[in-house]
Amino acid sequence: MSIPKEPRQLMINVMYLVLTALLALNVSAEIFNAFEMVDKGLKSANATLDESNSHLPAVIKEAAKKKASLATYADRIDGVTTLSKEATAYVKGIMDKLIDESGNRNGSVDGGDYIEAEGVTELLGKRDYAGTTRLMVDEGLGEELKKKMMEYKAGFAKVADEADKKALESKIPIGIDDVSWTKSVNKKENWADFTFGHMPLGACMPIFSKFINDIKASEASALNYLASKVGVGGENIVFDKYTVVSAPKKSYVIKGEPFETDVFLSASAGTDSKTGISISVNGRTLPTNADGVAKYTESAGSIGVRKYSAVASVKDPVTGEVKSYKNEFEYEVGERSVTVSASKMNVFYIGVDNPVEVSAAGVPSAQIKVSMDGGNISRNGDGTYTVNVTAVGKANVRVSAPGVNYSKEYRVKRIPDPTPLLGGKEKGGSIGNGTFKAHTAMIPMLLDFDFDARCNLAGFTLVRVAKRQDPEPAANQGATITGNAKTLQAKAAPGDKYVFQDIKCKCPGDGAPRNLGQLVFDIQ
Repeated sequence: MSIPKEPRQLMINVMYLVLTALLALNVSAEIFNAFEMVDKGLKSANATLDESNSHLPAVIKEAAKKKASLATYADRIDGVTTLSKEATAYVKGIMDKLIDESGNRNGSVDGGDYIEAEGVTELLGKRDYAGTTRLMVDEGLGEELKKKMMEYKAGFAKVADEADKKALESKIPIGIDDVSWTKSVNKKENWADFTFGHMPLGACMPIFSKFINDIKASEASALNYLASKVGVGGENIVFDKYTVVSAPKKSYVIKGEPFETDVFLSASAGTDSKTGISISVNGRTLPTNADGVAKYTESAGSIGVRKYSAVASVKDPVTGEVKSYKNEFEYEVGERSVTVSASKMNVFYIGVDNPVEVSAAGVPSAQIKVSMDGGNISRNGDGTYTVNVTAVGKANVRVSAPGVNYSKEYRVKRIPDPTPLLGGKEKGGSIGNGTFKAHTAMIPMLLDFDFDARCNLAGFTLVRVAKRQDPEPAANQGATITGNAKTLQAKAAPGDKYVFQDIKCKCPGDGAPRNLGQLVFDIQ
């Protein structure tokens, strides 16, 4: 992109960049904290799955030695683990590419892609959405990801015998919701646009961690299937290492909402039907279903980090010994947050429709009430809002919803001065005699203004300054050069100087015409 040479144009470009940056800062820090907490929880769950999956291959291979017919299941293990590593590396490759694209863009992920603030290390470009939109949507990486994930799902299902493939496929958690985007009111073009379009990098990280979690859980499903096959005929597989796992539906909940999680015992390769399992949380024994899963629910009554302790007891089917395993977990309770952002820079302009988006996290749009002083705000059919203001100063937008009372102050400005151009093209300076005479009107142009607005020229005074002659002025009404001004224009000869002065125009919202100064032309 070329750098503008005119000071005014350079100032406008710099102002636009500054206001865009200010708009990005409006994204609630609490929302990014929620994303980071979800991502942290997923990474912790992935580490647990890795630990569990790492013990399975050796156990399956050892059990397969008992019968020659079981060797085929041991032979399929490498295909499962290789596919899991390939799929995980593919997703992590996308994550690294996005981190670098939104960071220092040096071709690799390093310390320059992160910043440290108040002792906390975070992504340099966590608020950036341009990189995610360009790579995942515009360059098609998102649609490629969707296709790849479905190929991996099919790959894990292939480990099963033909008669068992449908049953195993139903247990593989990899999935793509390829329907919701078609119902979106935002008119998304495809799944990738719906999932990643204009999504900040910090909000995308949990999505990729979730895909990695799906891959590792799919690996576990495939390995557990092989384990069940080598245990056919009443031969129980006994494992010697267990861990308690909590799988919450949400790791960040709103005050007043229930917190709900599945608590279960995760063994190196799962548990068999003869293994008795009992689970308790904070000393309260919970009922378990046929899969050994217990559901724990408590009310999120206060804000902050809440902790709970889970204990799982298991009976060894061979020795009869009961062993207990304990683990600590936590989740965070927050309050609803609201964001209000002007769609075209953080300012309202007089005389035009100002588009606005209003949202409250966790609150249906039908329950959100929006009002303002210093102007009028109205709801559109697509769920967005339009603000109209009439006086320079400040305006306040107020949002109310269940558990939410929010107010934000915005600046109110006039539409900026348009640039007067002769014939809509000429800004002044040297001009050919014939070209000057051919122009029929002075046109005020709103350059680099993002709104649909048009200013009308009220009039000007045209002054001809010929060599060794007195200046000849001629007043002109409106934009079109007529009357005495037209006659004066026709006299143009090389060496003359023409001055359009007291150029006045009215823009939407103006009570009286504004003066745009003058234009000077040297006739060649």
